[in-house]
Amino acid sequence: MLFLVVGVSACQPQSEANPQAVEPSGYAFHGVSVVELTRTDGSIRSNQTVLVEGDRITAVGDTASLSVPENYQHIDGTGKYILAGLAEMHGHVPPASGFGQYPDRYLDDVLFMYVANGVTTVRGMLGYPHQLQLKQDIADGKRIGPTLYLAGPSFNGNSIESPEQATQRVIDQRDEGWDLLKVHPGLTLAEYQAMAKTARDAKMDFGGHVPTDVGLEEALKAGQRTIDHLDGYLEAIDATNRAASKYELEYLVALSLRHNVAVVPTQALWATIIGAADKEALRAYPEINYVPQQVRDGWFGYLTEPTLGYFNEDNAMVQQQNRQRLIKALYDGGVTMIFGTDAPQLFSVPGFSAMHEIRMLRDAGIPTAGILHSATVAAGEYFANKDKFGAIAEGQRADFILLNENPLITPETLAEHAGVMVAGQWLDRETIDARLADIAKAYAELTETEQ
Repeated sequence: MLFLVVGVSACQPQSEANPQAVEPSGYAFHGVSVVELTRTDGSIRSNQTVLVEGDRITAVGDTASLSVPENYQHIDGTGKYILAGLAEMHGHVPPASGFGQYPDRYLDDVLFMYVANGVTTVRGMLGYPHQLQLKQDIADGKRIGPTLYLAGPSFNGNSIESPEQATQRVIDQRDEGWDLLKVHPGLTLAEYQAMAKTARDAKMDFGGHVPTDVGLEEALKAGQRTIDHLDGYLEAIDATNRAASKYELEYLVALSLRHNVAVVPTQALWATIIGAADKEALRAYPEINYVPQQVRDGWFGYLTEPTLGYFNEDNAMVQQQNRQRLIKALYDGGVTMIFGTDAPQLFSVPGFSAMHEIRMLRDAGIPTAGILHSATVAAGEYFANKDKFGAIAEGQRADFILLNENPLITPETLAEHAGVMVAGQWLDRETIDARLADIAKAYAELTETEQ
């Protein structure tokens, strides 16, 4: 592969007598504790060895008994934990061209920030023409980045003008090789139904928003696989500006279970969008140094002059409390939850945004194991027909995070990990920190130049 980095400090030498030892054919992580997750609980398997060759986990077993092939790089994981890589199930990848708005490097920096924070899979939810090639470049090792599953250009009130056009767009995106369809606001009911029927016939998933003319119940009946941002839920019970009742939440849970839908909450980002977030805390996020000044300016500008129709400052706290109660009710009721942050959006910096979302979901009362399950196992189950990932087991894609503490007890350890394995490429902490420092330095210098 093009990008292969091994942390010297964490590794044992192959042979002191042979300074010209050949490149290792695989990796062996010794003495680690493997984190295993169910929807409601987590457990630890101690003193394990995890073997990686190519882009696959080839074996997991007791360190004392597991045989390691010759010419593997040995990494001492004593006292450390291995967690499957996180999935960003509502993420974005910038255009290949900055269109004069962003530095040319921004695309590669976004991809790196994802993996630097242990996000090894991204479901891209707004397609651009170059992205299918970008997805292949990452798979071929020509770029470092998460494995991408991509929605094509969205179905919305501007891109679709008739049911016939919606039908043809589904066929076109299927033939072009997109993984799923993205729904945005603005579709009429007839356009949405034409899209949904054609998608079902083409065996293509569709997810995202719920257009106002469609409504939550019709979207669920049509087979929309994910409802992102909890869009349409509070609208379905007319509770965007008043407290939702227990019985209304129970209705939404039952409706979701009936249609076997999954939700991608994006709670932290939505708090910012509707005006419920702490503005000073947002401005103080240290990770904003990793995005270009143009992006920062847009984010800061939103705090003073919001431009999205979802902004509802007068009732923002009521709506946010409803959203927190709703996601807890959905989780407790057994509705599938899949992790997403909508990065890179308002103060949602790729990868770094995961910790803000985890904190928000914990504040809603969801256990850490359930949150981590939504970002690993549940994402792997969603894409089970594409690949095997989301767990630490033989045959799974070699995506994982080496952690210094037990994430079930201390989820903050995700932000201070010891390294990331992404599709068989090992990035140690030193390498990650050096690249992040380079990103921050480059954007600081660009800002000074523009001033």
